[in-house]
Amino acid sequence: MDRIWVKSYPPGVSDTIELPEEPVTALLDEAVRQFPNNIATDFEGQTLTYAQLGQAVDKFASVLRDLGVGKGTRVGTLLPNLPQNVITYYAALRLGGIMVENNPLYTERELEHQLNDAGVEVLVVMDQMYPKIKQIRNELPKLREVIVTNVFDAFKGIKAVLGPMTKKGKSVIAPVPRSEPVRFWKDVMRTAKGGVQQTPVNAKEDLALLQYTGGTTGVSKGVMLTHFNLVANCAQARAWFTDAEPGKEVVLIALPLFHSYGQTVCMNVGIMLAGKLVLEPNPRDLPAVLHTIGRTKPTIFPGVPTLYANLLAHPKLKETDMSSIRLCFSGAAPLPVEVQEQWEKVTGGRLVEGYGLSETSPIATGNPLYGKRKIGTIGLPVPETDIKLVDIDDPSKEVPAPGPGELCIKGPQVMQGYWNRPDETEEVLRDGWLYSGDIAEVDDDGFFKIVDRKKDMIIVGGFNVYPRDVEEILYQNPKVLEAAVIGKPNPRSGETVKAFIVLKPGEKMDNDEINKFMRENLTAYKVPKEYEFVADLPKTMVGKVLRRALVEQEKAKQAKS
Repeated sequence: MDRIWVKSYPPGVSDTIELPEEPVTALLDEAVRQFPNNIATDFEGQTLTYAQLGQAVDKFASVLRDLGVGKGTRVGTLLPNLPQNVITYYAALRLGGIMVENNPLYTERELEHQLNDAGVEVLVVMDQMYPKIKQIRNELPKLREVIVTNVFDAFKGIKAVLGPMTKKGKSVIAPVPRSEPVRFWKDVMRTAKGGVQQTPVNAKEDLALLQYTGGTTGVSKGVMLTHFNLVANCAQARAWFTDAEPGKEVVLIALPLFHSYGQTVCMNVGIMLAGKLVLEPNPRDLPAVLHTIGRTKPTIFPGVPTLYANLLAHPKLKETDMSSIRLCFSGAAPLPVEVQEQWEKVTGGRLVEGYGLSETSPIATGNPLYGKRKIGTIGLPVPETDIKLVDIDDPSKEVPAPGPGELCIKGPQVMQGYWNRPDETEEVLRDGWLYSGDIAEVDDDGFFKIVDRKKDMIIVGGFNVYPRDVEEILYQNPKVLEAAVIGKPNPRSGETVKAFIVLKPGEKMDNDEINKFMRENLTAYKVPKEYEFVADLPKTMVGKVLRRALVEQEKAKQAKS
């Protein structure tokens, strides 16, 4: 497919850009050089300048070096959004190590699989999560060293001393006993020597990151991303943010850093811009997020639809000045039109939908922040990216526009493959093209629209029903806060459509009301045959609805009946 989308690029964006072949750490080194006195991280009001962040990375790199970390060593984290996360990431990469971020909410079973699969040798863990590691440590033969940190290690001065204490002088945390076979962040940083130079790396060949998929389609797999993959994707994002000013942006990081979206779009792009990284440890605490927005006045706020929707519905929104927010990029799930329009009305900024995968570092497409955009689409391929649509049943055949077809991506951000899984790599990587498993259409202006995932497609009496189509209509109802649609097995029609609905606070609705609304807006075979009103939907940490979990719930119900 020709790059028909280039004609729709906004002013100042070219389809060809410079892609530096350098280590990820060069992003931080440049920010330290140009803006040493600018604030780099802000955590609950505790700040580090870029010079201080660079020094902390240097010190922790010497700690890791003394623990035997070198080129190719896998270094893991089990942390919320803390400065220690940023420091560990860049320190490991300075030594030529490979980062493996882990979801703090994972169960012991999930962590055991992931840490063993990656072969993590050194792990930095939050004290509250250490009991999980203790329970499975005997099952982790490659794990040599565990470094324990806590939230107060991010504080300085008297706050670091008094932070853990109540008014009665007792600790409010359950510290990891000194008898445990671990090292402590504060101890190792106190004695760290520093003076670590960047280990030479081949940016296009040496891995920087094993980014594990969420496991929503089975056992989680390690996506192999090189330094070049990550730096190139930062350059692609930077080209899209045409009016972002180095040294002046404030990036609210309410996305988890263990997720590729949080790492690239928030942390690495933020550091490329020498911006202030505002670290929000618990994005589900909506009053805390709104307080942070009011306190720090962010200019860039990447997020997910559920976060934007829930903030808009929160009663404290009216008390918060949102006017500083200028650039917002939504991913990980479809962005409802109503959420986009209301968010822009409240903030005065721009909110656009994009698309990406862990396998693409993650950004592949985006709606332009300025100029032509098309609400309801995932936008245009970012610079240096090609996309084609192939036949759903015969991937060897390319499908002409408008499709639909399976979305395939080629570009400098595409992964090297899955860690230790050559067979699965061959399934999705063919001649440099990544076969995404997502079904898409494209219009004459080059704007792509995701119809759905192949495996999520519902077949009703021989007709294809895409959950996203049904969910878009559900979101148009003013009483609906969140919605998810799945297919239920049916002996007569193959499958029937079922919708799960979360109502906005204070709203009431019954089946007849929502069914009437859906029949007025959808073809009959797409209208759900069953509705279930729920308090919330199962989601990943980044806010992506787990349709598979809903399908499993339905199967369990049917097995009992």
